[in-house]
Amino acid sequence: MRKIFSKWIDRYFSDEEALLLFILLAGALVIILTLGQTLAPVFAGIILAFLMQGGVERLSSLKVPHTLSVILVFLAFVGFLMAFMLFVMPLAWKQAVNLFNELPRIMAEVQNVLLLLPERFPGLITAAQVKDLTNLAGSELSKMGQLLVTFSLNSITNIIALLIYLVLVPILVFFFLKDGKSLARWWTSFLPEKKVMMTQVWLEMDQQIANYIRGKAIEIVIVGSVTYVTFLLLGINYAALLALLVGLSVLIPYIGAALVTLPVALIAFFQWGWSGDFMYLMIAYAIIQALDGNVLVPLLFSEAVNLHPVSIIVSVLVFGGLWGFWGVFFAIPLATLLKAVMNAWPRAHQVITEEQVPSELPQ
Repeated sequence: MRKIFSKWIDRYFSDEEALLLFILLAGALVIILTLGQTLAPVFAGIILAFLMQGGVERLSSLKVPHTLSVILVFLAFVGFLMAFMLFVMPLAWKQAVNLFNELPRIMAEVQNVLLLLPERFPGLITAAQVKDLTNLAGSELSKMGQLLVTFSLNSITNIIALLIYLVLVPILVFFFLKDGKSLARWWTSFLPEKKVMMTQVWLEMDQQIANYIRGKAIEIVIVGSVTYVTFLLLGINYAALLALLVGLSVLIPYIGAALVTLPVALIAFFQWGWSGDFMYLMIAYAIIQALDGNVLVPLLFSEAVNLHPVSIIVSVLVFGGLWGFWGVFFAIPLATLLKAVMNAWPRAHQVITEEQVPSELPQ
């Protein structure tokens, strides 16, 4: 066993750069797991700055001075953030509260519909089972109510945390946009001069991650906006809340669209029943999903993510369980990073040469 383990170590960790990269990745994982909550504003600032870096580069290519480009992009970001906080979130929260108040009536209607099943299928389900099911659903709704009460009791703490984010994150975003290249040069100065493997991983990941993050942000805005306008025109209740859910659902490949279809269908059904309005809304929703998957995604994501669907689903589950929303958002980039590291990892029979790498890390 020792001999087998020794051969495995010699094969995958004989290269000093590979060992250093392994230590860096392990250190980053430890920092995220131990200091993730504390450094969350910093991570959010880095992510948002990376998201907006394309706008700064576009303005710079038009001969706009770097500082002015940063200021213009930053002002656009602040304006979008303020509009989202002042208009979208209050409307979605108001509709969520209204929906929660309507849940007892909806549950009563669900129970009435389910009680028809024992009459039609007496061999499959009984009235007692239907009542047990509705009682279980009622208890879960009571737990949701308790969570809302707890949230309201802790509102002062939540407001303070929100204010910290609203102040710190924009400041960090501005300085990351303004001094990002100098900070990157400072960090890379600590790396050894020989960093062929790290350069190969960076070159493989840089364009894909940038394309993915910016594309996803644009996709969320477009899908959410189109869904809101469509739902508003069709007259469904809670249009803003449902549009927000549909927009965020694009973060979770394969699973998100399936999950968000259920609340859309249920709310439409309890509002209209099996009517033409219900069918029109579901057809419109299906068209939005089809256009998103077959038209919008190919246009936004010019760099294809070559990952198997099973790998994508596992990544969403694992990273989402570790880091919540941001883990789901970055599930595919993190899976692509792991794939790039595995492809570039030196082995005993594989030697990476300088000629294989077209350029060094960005300066």
